[in-house]
Amino acid sequence: MDPTTIPIGEDVGPWRVVDYCGQGSYGIVYRVERRGREWEGYFALKLALHPLSPRFEREVELLGRVDHPHVPRLHDRGWWTVHGGVAFPYLVMDWVDGWTLYEWGYRHSLTSRQALRLLAQVARALEAVHAAGGVHRDVKGENIMVRRDDAHAMLLDFGSCTYQGARQLTHHPPPPGTPQYQSPECVCFQWDTLRHPTAHYDSQPADDVYALGVTAYRLVMGQFPPVAMEMRETADGLLPFYPPVEAPAKQRNVSPELSRLILRMLSREPSKRGSAAQMALALERAARRAGRRADQRIAPIAAKPYGRFAAWRAAWSPALSWWLPGVALGLVLGLGIEFKPWKAPFRAVLPVRVAQESRSMGREDGGSVGLADAAVPGAGSEEALEFVQDGILLNMPKKPLPGQSRPPCDKPEVEINEGCWVRLLDAVPPCGDRRYEWKGKCYKPTIDPPRPSTSEPP
Repeated sequence: MDPTTIPIGEDVGPWRVVDYCGQGSYGIVYRVERRGREWEGYFALKLALHPLSPRFEREVELLGRVDHPHVPRLHDRGWWTVHGGVAFPYLVMDWVDGWTLYEWGYRHSLTSRQALRLLAQVARALEAVHAAGGVHRDVKGENIMVRRDDAHAMLLDFGSCTYQGARQLTHHPPPPGTPQYQSPECVCFQWDTLRHPTAHYDSQPADDVYALGVTAYRLVMGQFPPVAMEMRETADGLLPFYPPVEAPAKQRNVSPELSRLILRMLSREPSKRGSAAQMALALERAARRAGRRADQRIAPIAAKPYGRFAAWRAAWSPALSWWLPGVALGLVLGLGIEFKPWKAPFRAVLPVRVAQESRSMGREDGGSVGLADAAVPGAGSEEALEFVQDGILLNMPKKPLPGQSRPPCDKPEVEINEGCWVRLLDAVPPCGDRRYEWKGKCYKPTIDPPRPSTSEPP
């Protein structure tokens, strides 16, 4: 037994496993209850995927320092020992029942005032983290949950965090976190140290504030802002260029108060962003004083929803408007489909046989995984891969993929359409390459290892 195969009803310390919730980069999460004290309700137990995980210990340390209503409270920590004496660290936190920030936004017809209040709560959580000497380093909508019962925002997943005095764990660029949310100073550092593979970026609270700005922009705009910084070739060589960010209020039904604060958080200069405490105060003040426009829906329904994603597209959906990867664009252009990014929504349903033809012609993304390779459920399948503007949606195939594990499935796998799948805790639709959507969640298939040859080579 290992961290990914703990059966329901098994004990991890004093905690009884009730359900498997999902798996991230460094840990796996179970819903648990305290044995003998079930009346206390459910808790979230995060178990490290690797023994003696230093990054996991760092997360426990910072969570133990922070006591804030918008950060899950740390209830317990310990070690889960398997046969042979191998020990895996675990921590137990408040159980948060709700939706990710992006999911909540399109489920609840987001208004600017709602966005201001939720962002203010996250900024207050960051204020507490920074006051404890920490930096979250992975602020994004997927790591913010909005509780079902009171619509309060909770800042989750401190797996990438650091704090003053912490031992350095990353000895090469890039720093932990999600690239699309990195600040201009972080991106600039990576360019400046391109020839120094051991360079270490010292993350600052201003990085978290910028990431909150990216989160806010994507929440209301349905897409990421322009990249923080890029290098352009000039007569004087490669020079940094900072693409301008257009005010959200000019493009969507966003209140001017929210629009200005988003631009402030996305400022090129860290000092112009202000601290998390200053931003929280500004967001709270704007939520109280904003005019009537702040109570209007940020975007109207674009078209009548259809198909499997009808419930998701019933309202405008920021979470479904990701940047369109080059691999997808290459396939679209290669198949002769007219692509006009200025027109929305862009939607093309490509039968598997067409994708297979593209793969046979060798149209792949510069050596990376080809879209057809990532999306084709298998020969003879009637499934289709579906594009939405700025994103890829892979429908769950009706039959197992070639080489996929079949039931009985091991924990934490789940059985879907006669195949074994693992739910991805840190992903939301559109799920990306080699990941599939099922009932609003993202999954990846479990593939059986190839069987060894039964005959000796000649």
